[in-house]
Amino acid sequence: MSAPSSGASGPAQEIVDQLGGAGNIDNLTHCATRLRFQLRDASGIDQAAVEAIPGVMGVVPQSGDRYQVVIGGGVQNVYNDIQALPSMSGGGAPADPEDAASIKAAARAKGPRGRFAWLDSVFEFLSDSFRPILGALLGASLFITFMALMSTLGVIPNWADPRTDLPPSWRFLNLCWQAVFVFLPLYIAYNASKRVGADPWIGFAIMGVVMLPGFTGLADGIDPIEVFGSEVSVVPIFGLPLTVFDYSSQVFPPLLMAALLGPLYKGLKKLIPEDLHLIFVPFLSMLIMIPLTAFLIGPIGVYTGAGLANLLRAVNDFSPLIFAIVIPLAYPFMVPLGLHWPINAIMLLNIQTLGYDYIQGPMGAWNFACFGATAGVLYLSIREKDAQMRQTSTGALAAGLLGGISEPSLYGIHLRFKRIYGRMLVGCLVGGVIIGIGGGVKTSAFVFTSLLTIPAFDNIPLYATAVGAAFFVAMFLVIFSGYRSPEQQAAFEAARVPVADLETAKKGESTDDVIAAAGSREAEAQPRTIEVLSPLDGEIVALSEVPDAVFSQGIMGPGAAIKPSGNVVYAPGTGTVAVAQPTGHAFGLQLDNGLEVLIHVGIDTVELDGKGFDVKVKAGDKVTPETVLVEFDRGIVEAAGFSLITPIIVLNAAAFASVEAVGLGGGKVGTPILEAVTKVTAPSEA
Repeated sequence: MSAPSSGASGPAQEIVDQLGGAGNIDNLTHCATRLRFQLRDASGIDQAAVEAIPGVMGVVPQSGDRYQVVIGGGVQNVYNDIQALPSMSGGGAPADPEDAASIKAAARAKGPRGRFAWLDSVFEFLSDSFRPILGALLGASLFITFMALMSTLGVIPNWADPRTDLPPSWRFLNLCWQAVFVFLPLYIAYNASKRVGADPWIGFAIMGVVMLPGFTGLADGIDPIEVFGSEVSVVPIFGLPLTVFDYSSQVFPPLLMAALLGPLYKGLKKLIPEDLHLIFVPFLSMLIMIPLTAFLIGPIGVYTGAGLANLLRAVNDFSPLIFAIVIPLAYPFMVPLGLHWPINAIMLLNIQTLGYDYIQGPMGAWNFACFGATAGVLYLSIREKDAQMRQTSTGALAAGLLGGISEPSLYGIHLRFKRIYGRMLVGCLVGGVIIGIGGGVKTSAFVFTSLLTIPAFDNIPLYATAVGAAFFVAMFLVIFSGYRSPEQQAAFEAARVPVADLETAKKGESTDDVIAAAGSREAEAQPRTIEVLSPLDGEIVALSEVPDAVFSQGIMGPGAAIKPSGNVVYAPGTGTVAVAQPTGHAFGLQLDNGLEVLIHVGIDTVELDGKGFDVKVKAGDKVTPETVLVEFDRGIVEAAGFSLITPIIVLNAAAFASVEAVGLGGGKVGTPILEAVTKVTAPSEA
């Protein structure tokens, strides 16, 4: 594990180091809460080490060597710090989109690991089309909330009704949020075009044509017809029927336009000589895409959005109770997949066509249940004196209650501790039932569901009661039942207790008894030396002799290596198997003495896909030094040209005062190979 960096860069250098260095980073972007890395090779990253970096709330590995690091509200600062690192080439400009695309295509060709990369690409396309404008949307939503509050208090008439004649001062305030939503298709066209590797200003210009007042003016004098609840006019243009819409606030048309512009733009760059790119690639792109968007893509996008909106409205009209229950129960599973972006688009469409939206109210039940579960984790982390989780949950709760952003809670806590999900779903259900029984909740504008935006909903008492119930039900369920699994809780408690107390426990004495007895002696605890035993017969050598920089340079953490003379790998101590790769090449173990150990059998042996390896254990198995983890066929491995040198790494070295290799030279199974010295922690800091 890399040593913590110092200086103004904060966690930036540590994050880069743990991800394999600047040379392993091909592209870096960020969203409202997460750093999004495109790596050259994500296979050797120690997830626990990244999560242990101060300021990191969690990580989200993805297919295609994508890697997300959850930071929270301060993500922009960390992103800027990383870009400013000298190793990032003076700012680390993002890779050319075509280069990034080729990297991802190569990852998909590797086999099962990239099998679903196309699905990630779709979700990333949706996410990156909205991500850069989240700040503007959040700012606009607070303007909306203020206007709604003033209307509720009777200071102004109904601000959301275009027929309302507001005084000039209030009309000006109303304009402060309208620009974001009226011109939303232009923003999305820019972001989506950039995401697919086209000139974003070309996408902006194409979408701009159908948003000109002159475009809608083509329908002057034409009687409109109603399609999917929208009034449209059909105008003959050179003998072809042109459907004229008001594209303000539309989301699906710019997304579909950009999806086609990307391959067209790249194809034109290949066909046209490079010295003519500047003139003819933009011209031909616009020549093809402007009429295609106006005559075909735009209407398809409008009808697609309207069809989906009508489907959801039919469910809501059939039973507001069922709808109010399904939405909050579905969102915890849609958000990690990115499926919530199309629903957000439908919310915007509802506001444009109906004048209100009925989805955001039930969605608020999910958000507040999510925040309530985080509040429960915060309470427990304070009670248990868990400083790292207290920091994570405090930041996540602030982002949720003040900004309505669920990602820090979801990725930083809930997906790491799956026990939370069941409790959170109960909160979602309670909030949804209350909204459904009350007949539903509507809002006249798109807002982020936070404490600050409660006044934006039409039935404030009902909505406040529902989200409050969702919050407190989830919070108390987490507090009463805990958020860690029994194994995770045992490991957490064991890490807080001097190792000797557990090792010398009397027969029949429970772990809880040992922990309780140790509590009074915690302040007097002295540094202790604990060991990792050799899992293999063979020569023990320094980690620097491993022919892989990820191990030899200590990127994964300190340790030693074994040049095996045998073919049986044993557990390096008593504990639990955390990870057992089915290929047999790597095992992660949580030892009872608090050490987290990685055993990597050979170098690049993952490419054998399990051939020659007979795995004997699985994740969750209890092991002792007599437990066989795997047997391997030396002949098969060596015939394939792979080194059998086996690194033994301590992944959580930062939790110890020191970790050193011992017994270099000859060694047998069961002899000490690593020694770690525990830190002395006062009870108030435990």
